Amino acid sequence: MTHSAPLSSPAPAPGADRPDAGRLFGPIVRGVGQAIGDYRMIEAGDRVMVCLSGGKDSYTLLDVLLHLKRKAPVDFDIVAVNLDQGQPGFPKDVLPCYLGALGVPFDLLTQDTYSVVKEKTPEGKTTCALCSRLRRGILYAHARKIGATKIALGHHRDDILETLFMNLFFGARLKAMPPKLQSDDGTNVVIRPLAYVAEQDIIRYAQARAFPIIPCNLCGSQENLQRKVVGDMLEAWEREHPGRLNNILRALGRVTPSHLMDRNLFDFASLSVAPPEGDRGFDAEDFPEREFLTGLGELQMLG
Repeated sequence: MTHSAPLSSPAPAPGADRPDAGRLFGPIVRGVGQAIGDYRMIEAGDRVMVCLSGGKDSYTLLDVLLHLKRKAPVDFDIVAVNLDQGQPGFPKDVLPCYLGALGVPFDLLTQDTYSVVKEKTPEGKTTCALCSRLRRGILYAHARKIGATKIALGHHRDDILETLFMNLFFGARLKAMPPKLQSDDGTNVVIRPLAYVAEQDIIRYAQARAFPIIPCNLCGSQENLQRKVVGDMLEAWEREHPGRLNNILRALGRVTPSHLMDRNLFDFASLSVAPPEGDRGFDAEDFPEREFLTGLGELQMLG
């Protein structure tokens, strides 16, 4: 189901007139602008498909991209997309009303992945992996259908760092979540404009904006996820050592392969001590003739 609307200045959404929202919005916009510039996430002529889940992150992402569309010198289009996965009690009217008030073109997709995930996931196991894989496939296909050149997701700094430590602790891999990614089949480019933005900044902004949050009955309802444990660890680190999480994020962009252990990234096997050179470094043939003659003349003068 596709709904088109003229993309004008957004009408005030619930809570938009709260004074704190504007003050909290500025740092988020600066972080997004920096990330977009660093990774060339959005270019002139792009059609950006913003995946809207009904959570605080994707609402914030949409606000920022609409703001940049009005203010930035780069001309690009936005279409919002929501996937109704068949979760019981999903409020089907919330997002159409919200997006209609903003004047944003939007597509509503319906596919019952909820039943598939519940059927295929063993009792006590997490639903995230299968759920995200099914959702990703549907969104990728829709992006191709509508000619979207970029798919924007609402993952933020803390999501990236949680993924880093999840892979480190449980997967024995030094791997995070990239700000920009090409899909395996090469037909889609995924961007994460909130990559530099802290979750706490998003939480405060979302509260000030009073977004109509739609809870998740799958991943959001699982309290004992290892990702939550890792998230709690990161929160504790930031409380005890403010700025630590930003330092870890910066480290992901300042990698020295020769000081790690990946033999595919650095050729450790070929490292060796060069054979002794003896006095060959001072032989005449190692110097350009003119420089050698000049040096010889200087020695004769000293003699």
